[in-house]
Order: sequence, then C-alpha cells, then structure tokens
Amino acid sequence: MKIKIILFIAVLFFQISFAQEKDTTAVNKLSEVVVTGQFEPQSIKKSVYDVTVISKKDIEQQAANNLADLLNQYLNITITPSSGTGRSTVSMFGLNGEYFKILIDNIPIVSDISFGNNVDLTQINLDDVEQIEIIEGSMGVTNGANAVTGILNIITKKSSRYKWEIDATVQEETVGQEYSPFNQGRHIQSLKVSHTVTDNWFVSAGLDRNDFDGYLDGKKGEDYNETDLQRGYTWLPKLQYIGNGMISYKKNDFRAFYKFDYLNENIDYYSPIVIVTANPPFGDIRYSEDKRYLTERIINHLNFYGKIASQYNYNVSFSQQKQTRSTDSFKYDLSLDQESENIKQKNQSTELLYSTGTLGNFFPGKSFDFQLGYEYANNLGYALVSGENQTLVPVEKRFENYDVFLSSEIKATKKFSIRPGGRISFQNQFDNQYAASVGLYYLFDKGIEMRTSVGRGFRTPNFEELYSKIKFSGHQFYGNDALIPETSTSYDFSVKKTTTFRSGLLLSTNLSASYLNVKDKIDMAYIGDEPLTTEPIYQYINISGYKMWNVALTNQVNFKNLTFNLGASLVGISQEIDNGEVISDDKFLYALQVNTNITYNLAKYNTLFAVYYKFNGEQQQFRQVTENGENVYRLSSIDPYSFLDASVKKSFYKKTFDVTLGARNILDVTNIQQSIASGSAHTASNNILLGYGRSYFLKLTYNLNF
Repeated sequence: MKIKIILFIAVLFFQISFAQEKDTTAVNKLSEVVVTGQFEPQSIKKSVYDVTVISKKDIEQQAANNLADLLNQYLNITITPSSGTGRSTVSMFGLNGEYFKILIDNIPIVSDISFGNNVDLTQINLDDVEQIEIIEGSMGVTNGANAVTGILNIITKKSSRYKWEIDATVQEETVGQEYSPFNQGRHIQSLKVSHTVTDNWFVSAGLDRNDFDGYLDGKKGEDYNETDLQRGYTWLPKLQYIGNGMISYKKNDFRAFYKFDYLNENIDYYSPIVIVTANPPFGDIRYSEDKRYLTERIINHLNFYGKIASQYNYNVSFSQQKQTRSTDSFKYDLSLDQESENIKQKNQSTELLYSTGTLGNFFPGKSFDFQLGYEYANNLGYALVSGENQTLVPVEKRFENYDVFLSSEIKATKKFSIRPGGRISFQNQFDNQYAASVGLYYLFDKGIEMRTSVGRGFRTPNFEELYSKIKFSGHQFYGNDALIPETSTSYDFSVKKTTTFRSGLLLSTNLSASYLNVKDKIDMAYIGDEPLTTEPIYQYINISGYKMWNVALTNQVNFKNLTFNLGASLVGISQEIDNGEVISDDKFLYALQVNTNITYNLAKYNTLFAVYYKFNGEQQQFRQVTENGENVYRLSSIDPYSFLDASVKKSFYKKTFDVTLGARNILDVTNIQQSIASGSAHTASNNILLGYGRSYFLKLTYNLNF
C-alpha cells in the first residue's frame, strides 16, 4: 500500500514542479464540443460533468479497429478478454460491464443478454466514429438503469465538409509471432463512402471485414489429427462482417437521421479431442466434434431534433435492435474434410424496442431552465437453461420499463451552475425504481474549474442472474427470479486547471476523487444440497455490500508539436460477501494504475509518432476456496503487468494516402499469475490469460476527398 501511495504522489509532484513557472493568462484551449449528458451540444469547459473525449485522431494514432483495441490504455478501465468465447468486456472500479453503459448516439446497444451493458467490445467497430465521450460516476438520471460506474457514448459522423469522401483501409497484423497472409494473423479491410448530396442531405455507407485467424500458442490447428489433445487454438479464430449506413437531413433548426448497423460474427471452436474409429480395410476414421458460435446483430435508429413553436428544443430517438447468439455443432471428418450431423441451436437473444426523448429550453436566455425526458424500453430476452436429464429448456421473458425524468440547470452566476435532477422508472418485473442527482460547477479565476456531484442510481438483474440453470462437476448454479435491483450512491469531485506559460507551453491538470456505495449487490451463494444427489446448490442472491473510493490525477502538456499525458489512479475497494456459510473480510484493498502517452507531429514530413504505456498494479480480492471440506475466504493477488504500444503514421500525396506502422503489447504480456494464500501458509496459483504477446501491424489508408 505504501509503495502505491508513493508512486501516486510522484505523479502529483510532476504536476507541481511544472507549475513553478509564472502563470500567465489561463487560456483553455480544450475546444471539444460534447453532447453526452448535456441539454444541448456545448463546450467541454461548460459541462457540469467531467467528460473525457477520445477524438478520431486518438483512434487513428492507435490504429484501433474496435473498442477493445482502444480502451486498454485509459485510467480506471480494465479490459477482460476471453480466449474461449472471443469476447472482451469492460470493468471500471472493480465492477464488471453490468455497471457500465455503452451507447451509440445516446442509444444503449444490445448485447447477448442485455442492452447497454456487458457488451462485447470487439463487436463495436470504430470506422464511422466522430468521437467518444466517457463520463465516470452515476448517470442514472439521464441514462437510467445500470449506469452506475459511468457511461461511454460513441458519436458517429453525420456530415462532411467535402462533397465526396472515400476511405479505403487495409490492415495486416501479427498475432504474437504468428502471421501469414491468408491463414495466420489478423486481416482487416474496410471501405467507407459518404456523399454530401445537397446542403441539406448527407448519406454514408461502410463495410468492414475483420478476420482474426486465431492464436495457436503451441497447438496444432484445425487439421491436426493426432490424439494427444494438441488440436485446435488457444485463442479461437473469429471472422466479422460489419456494415452500416446513414442518411441525414438538416434545415434551419431541424435535424434528422436514420442509421442502420449490421454485424455477422463467426467464431470457430476446434475440439482438442480426436476420435478414432476403426474402418478396415480402409484405415481409421478420425473425426472431432466441433462448433461454430454465430452472432448476428441488427440496429435501426431514427432520430429527430428541432424546435416547437420556435423555442422548445426536442430530441427524440426510436431504435429497434436484435442480437442473436447461436451454436452450430457438427462432426468434422479430418480425413475427408467434411462436416456432418450439423445441429444449429439458438442459445441467447435480445430483442429491443427503445425510445427516448427530451424537451427543453423553456426559459431561453434566463438563468434557469429545465429539461423533461422519457425513456421506454421493451426487451424480450431468450436463453437456453439446463433442464431435467441434462436437457436444454428455452426461457423467454419480456422486460419493460417506462421512465420519466426531469433535469434542471440553475446558472446562479456566470461562473456558478447547479444541475439537480430526478428519474422514476416504472418496471414490469421489479418494483419501481428511482434515481436522483445534483451537480455543481464553479469557474474560479485563472482558469480553475471545479465540479462536484452526488447521485443515486440502480442496477436491475440481468437475464442470467434471474433465470440461468447450470449443472457441471457435481455442482448446481441457479438464477433467482426473486432478485431485487441493486441501489447505489456515488460522490464525485474534480478540479481542473489549465495554464499557459510564456514559452507557449500549455499544461492542463485534473485532480478527481470519487466514492461509490452499492447495496443489495448480487452474488452467488451456497443455499444447500440437492436432496437426492447431495450436490451443493448455489444461487444468485442480494447479499453483498460494495464500497469504493478513487483518487486520480491526470496531466496534459502541449508544446508546439508535442503532446504529453501522464496520469495515475489509486482505487480502494471493500466488498463483503456472505455466501450463506461464511462472510468474507470487508477491509479495503488497493490497486494503482499509471498511464502515459506521448505524441510528436513532425509536420514538415507529415509524420506522427506515438507511444502509449499503462501500468496495472497488483490487484487483490477475497475468493472462496475449500479447505478441509469447508468453504472459507482467502486473499488472492493478481500480479502487476504493463502494456506498451507504439506507432508511426506517415501521410503522402497531400494526405490522400496514410501509412501507419506500429506494435502492440511490446512488453510481450501473455499470462499473469493469480495466487491464493491458504490457511496452512501454502499458496495455490493459476494463470490468467491476458493477451497473445507482442504483435506488429501495418495499416494502409487511402482518403479521396473532393
């Protein structure tokens, strides 16, 4: 703990040492316009919320193709990949993706079992993104259920200053040390075309193909036919096709757009077990039982923005979304390269009808205004669960909520604003819920901005927690349809200072602190033994308490063509878990993150250099283990690790052709160790698979704008 605090103070000292120069006029050059959580698009400086903006330029510098590529380098965010399922999900402040909401153009996006939460980041393509906005802390008033630790809003491109824009990209990437042009590595192709038809009409369309050929890591691939369990891949191959289209219209104060997105994903599972059947006199028949995991997603989004009676601003969206995950199981004859006995079965699906809207600007030009809003969600969930005699039984349930919310803004002075708000959510599956918040913003002299907020939010149980039934290895795990929503209270504070020095150097520093308290947290608990088999039964129950505090410091330095960022975050987490037999310790456990990046634009040669580094300190948590036939909680530790990425981008022919060359995971991180100390002072350990090692990429982009 002392080492973590010392490292955090070191970053603070860095900021103080810079501030020794004489402070001239504090000019804020952060000119980004943000829309998330705002009454209307406005400067980031005037936002009551502390918004992190990831620009299109930031995305291009990292050659990020999806959200999983991008977010690994940001403070307080941890990406959890799964080599077995191909999914990558996000956690923030130690809470998983169920507490963090992901939106596209202010609309929550569907996942296999929910909408807005627990989204697979590899399925979120970034080719048509204008910018990404992240707000940490409870956003329950403006964004409803499950926006507990924060929200991420992807703003897509809806206009162009050119008549035509044609962007074609080819990206080749190694997977660790594995690469060949057709059957190893990662191969990405994309085409984006947009056209400004008139001053009022804009259309665009895009298509992406993302081919990840898996990671062998010593295994022998799909064609291997020996019986030594070496067949298959460590990371499963994945092929994605992603398409999107948009048509937008604007005239005077009226704007409208329709957006369509489509995803088709295929993940191949090759069983390591090769089955041999004698077939004299023709020799043995060798086959395996393989699978394909198939995902299809369709999103339709229609938005209207304008004025009523030349005064009242309205913003209304309608969305229809569906995501389905299926399994295609079959026998694969390794000798004949043939499939047989194919059985396709739908495992999970989410069908969503959604609408949200706001009405504001009731007192234009006044120091007080408010915004009325509504949200309607009709979510039909489907999943296969375990039934009698190891059968699979479909469960289909419909979740509906009707929400109304009110948010007001009081501009007490030119420098001081207050933002109170509240929401009521009428639920068909749970008791009605509510959220409330109040935010304060004050602009001090010399460019010092202070923001503070208090918010109450809630998280509703997901489909798996309510209805899952899983039986394996002598254990039974059940959902619980009697679960109640979790409630949470968060407190957030930040102070930001932007200073311009005589030399032209610009320093921006942001110090933030937050505290989160989650009640009725859902966790798995032991509830008894099955009467006939005496197998232990575990069930999701509202049993746990969760508390978190966080202090973070970020610094940005701009000097001519150089940009340098340095940040640190210290998180303390206390969680009490009652599994029905024993209660875990609830003392605070601490984790440190440090990140930095540096970019230099060699303008004369149209060349940009970028380096990104993030340190993830040791993480600790109490985990349930069995000792001498009894369940106990022991402290487990996950080793620290770091990610380092670098890239060089060079533009040719008046920036019509870009070449980006770079490396990811330069420190070659693959596995990290998790150890659990037992009561007898022995330590058990296992490896956590984080990545497939150092990889290199080459990205070629052709931009035709006229």
